[in-house]
Amino acid sequence: MTKRILTTSRRSLLKRGVALFATGFVAGKLLTPASVRAAQMTPHEKELYEAATREGELTWYTSHSDDATAQALGRDFEANYPGLKVSVVRTTAQVAFQRVSQELKAGAMQVDMLSSTDLGHYVYLKEKGLLDKYVPDNAAKVLDIYKSYDPDGYFQVTSAGLVGIGYNNEKLKEADAPKNWAELTEPKWKDKIALGHPGFSGYVGTWTVSMRKLYGWQFFEALAKNNPQIGRSINDTVTMLNAGERIIAGSGPVGTLMSSALKGNPLAMIYPTDGSVLIIAASGVMKGAKHPNGARLFMEYLLSPEASKVWVDHFNESIRPEISALPGAKAASDVKTIRPTVEEISKGIPEVIKQWRDTFGV
Repeated sequence: MTKRILTTSRRSLLKRGVALFATGFVAGKLLTPASVRAAQMTPHEKELYEAATREGELTWYTSHSDDATAQALGRDFEANYPGLKVSVVRTTAQVAFQRVSQELKAGAMQVDMLSSTDLGHYVYLKEKGLLDKYVPDNAAKVLDIYKSYDPDGYFQVTSAGLVGIGYNNEKLKEADAPKNWAELTEPKWKDKIALGHPGFSGYVGTWTVSMRKLYGWQFFEALAKNNPQIGRSINDTVTMLNAGERIIAGSGPVGTLMSSALKGNPLAMIYPTDGSVLIIAASGVMKGAKHPNGARLFMEYLLSPEASKVWVDHFNESIRPEISALPGAKAASDVKTIRPTVEEISKGIPEVIKQWRDTFGV
């Protein structure tokens, strides 16, 4: 008995010793995880962190992902910067923008950073002088495709994701699933398709602009004949598939759908031969924000390898070259993509919202 206790104690001591060694010592002082993180900060990051700590918190409105991914980013930020709290408000792009507009009108700004999937929002806010100019140090370290969307530095691309065709693989074989966008208009898919709404979702707005450019509005007139079930958020398409209400997500968000599949739901993804839509999503610090330093630090974080790791873990795109896609997952570089310009999105989304309501009646 004594021998067994001693062995256990030695193992316990050994584990503690390894943990202490991994944590490390500097000048004879034990480094905690927080102090290790602080030691890795650049002078600019440390300065921002100290200023943000005096503010204590920040509020982030985001439509870049589902709630699970947004909350994971918030928790990771707080772990990287102890003493700071981020209030994560996840909603659709148009609802977030409406909320910001109401706060501006009332002179009661609550949001510090806006992360919208509709790039037109930033064009408008920049023109009205409602964004704080801030060029993060990390902006120069992202993949080239995501650099300099705003050369003046009022907003930055902080995430990206793919839209393809999702399906319930218990009710539909891969061989029988649509292989391109045009096939969604075939009569055999009547009452089987789920869609989001461009009047709420920036992802769906960009997808709609892309399909109109690719096939003309007649694509949607034909699609309407198949009586699709229309939600609000693009993530609603995944909910409809899981509920058994439809078997095809006509505008399927790869990140949300594959994360749901990982939880055991019978879902799979088709990357259309005519191109998956690559959604470029930006963030901006609001002018007059209550917590400007916290917002700037959060912007640095969203452009960091740590944030890209969270995105990749939830089947979204990495914007940093150091972080690769999960094994077996497809990145934008692995498939054919469609990517509308900022001008096409800014001009096109308001147009397609009106056309959508005229065609689908919602």
